[in-house]
Amino acid sequence: MTDIIQLLPDHVANQIAAGEVVQRPASVVKELLENAIDAEASEIKLIIKDAGKTLVQVIDNGKGMSVTDARLSFERHATSKIKSAEDLFQLNTKGFRGEALASIAAIAHVELKTKRPEDELGTAIEIEGSTVKSQEVSVTPTGTSVAVKNLFFNIPARRNFLKSDTVELRHITDEFHRVALAHPNIAFAFYHNGSELFNLPNENYRQRVVHIFGNKTNEKLVPVEEETEVLKISGFVGKPEYSKKTRSEQFFFVNQRFIKSPYLNHAISAAFEGLLKDSYHPSYFLNLTVDPKTIDINIHPTKTEIKFDDEHTLYAILRSAVKHSLGQFNIAPVLDFEHQSSLNTPYSYKDKAASAPAIEVDRSFNPFADDAPSTKQYGQQKNHKKAPTASWESLYVDLESKGNNSNDDFSQVTFESDAKTASIFSDSSVEGTKTTFQLQQKYIVSTLKSGMLIIDQNRAHQRVLYENFLKHITIKEATSQQLLFPLQLHFTPNESNIIKNLKSDLEHTGFVFSGLTEEEITITGVPVGVPESEVSIILEQLISDVENDVPDTNFSTTDLLAKSMAKSLAIKNGQSLNSTEQEHLVNSLFACKEPNVSPTNRPTFITMKVDDIEKKFM
Repeated sequence: MTDIIQLLPDHVANQIAAGEVVQRPASVVKELLENAIDAEASEIKLIIKDAGKTLVQVIDNGKGMSVTDARLSFERHATSKIKSAEDLFQLNTKGFRGEALASIAAIAHVELKTKRPEDELGTAIEIEGSTVKSQEVSVTPTGTSVAVKNLFFNIPARRNFLKSDTVELRHITDEFHRVALAHPNIAFAFYHNGSELFNLPNENYRQRVVHIFGNKTNEKLVPVEEETEVLKISGFVGKPEYSKKTRSEQFFFVNQRFIKSPYLNHAISAAFEGLLKDSYHPSYFLNLTVDPKTIDINIHPTKTEIKFDDEHTLYAILRSAVKHSLGQFNIAPVLDFEHQSSLNTPYSYKDKAASAPAIEVDRSFNPFADDAPSTKQYGQQKNHKKAPTASWESLYVDLESKGNNSNDDFSQVTFESDAKTASIFSDSSVEGTKTTFQLQQKYIVSTLKSGMLIIDQNRAHQRVLYENFLKHITIKEATSQQLLFPLQLHFTPNESNIIKNLKSDLEHTGFVFSGLTEEEITITGVPVGVPESEVSIILEQLISDVENDVPDTNFSTTDLLAKSMAKSLAIKNGQSLNSTEQEHLVNSLFACKEPNVSPTNRPTFITMKVDDIEKKFM
């Protein structure tokens, strides 16, 4: 039998490694930005075309590379960051595996230009699919420029898996945010298709957060500072009233490296316990500094997950630090039994002397006299005329004669009727003729000829609303109700851009916009039946849905919009419905084109036949 195990060729091995390192253009952006930071650059430019599919270029003013280093940088596992396995446990740099450039060069056209400060001329290298096409001396500024063109040109299957330009650009923007927030001392610029998206100068951490997420963010931030032997914490958390339904403003940086940690995220949520509404998430921008020997960052290809030696201690310190900051800045309610706010002296009374209270006594007042002679009023009390006590017998005169009269006329007695609360539907159903009833305030149970029908009220209402919104958007004839006062909502520039792209579709559902800037949206009209208090929740949910799944075609965009609004406005589980509302929902559901499933393709109802029920009793 012949041997069946064989060594893979280098170009195949490179493509496999590229599959781990480069999932999408954002992965290339991350690797190149981290290389520029390791090169001690103070200014970094990121240039993108067609959401990174055509071009990803990073230009820095770092220390550059020699001719030999420039050529070696594209070899597998070639790195200047580590020399032995022990170095993996005391890393202070971003890249260390030496796989990034080799993997990128295996699946793209790469142009590298680099020059050290002490050299007169630099080096230019062109590589296509791991093959070096040219290497020559070049006149180039100090630093390094890496241009990655035509990503996945030799792996069309991987290229077909890329999402739309909007989605890919969002992922690139996320990576840019993560790197820029971790390094506020470095100036960053970000260009897409020739237009400038971000221009961030060298600044402090608070200014960097505000520049990225908008000026309105400044008033939302609460500083967090804590230093112990194990952990140093610095950064900001958002005030509870500005919490979001999405996790888009949650950033952990460990030793200036962005990480995802559900465990540490739970510590923040525990600190905010009792301050947040259901399904809302706190914002935080926290830098954690720990000893590099106590963490392992080599457990995941993207290096966004880190293993800590003592997670429990970090959890406790982080939770306490955030809770302390919320209490220190009077964000969290505090119970202080020793302090009474009523004893605080206003500043206006600072130099005033205390005056003795004046007492007035009416010496002519006699409580036993028939008529109180005094007509004075004491303080805010009114004069009360004392009823004459001598004529008390007159109160009981004629009672005996009235008591003997048995023909009491109760026909004149009227009873006050109970106030009736108006309902959405006039409840004309007679008790005992109900065709539906509600179970656990979640399901609507109805009868069929063959058995029983159980409907999920939330999913059923989603289906009804979804088809209504889809119809309004398609025929462009939605009605809107005008607001008495314009509604002003604040969003980050990225979120405002999403709303701007969906503006025409939103207007077809009934929204009326009077102003739309980078950080503020003014709404003067909303769809009929949408409460004003729900508008911000609807738009936040819509932004979240768009960020997670932006469709390619216009029809799909309207479809997503209808789904998102239906999800926000549908009847929630736990909401009580009267019998008429239940029947109306059932009738509306079965008037839909596809009543069987919700907009997210989940069943809206189930049926139980009589035979199935009878089997339960056997």
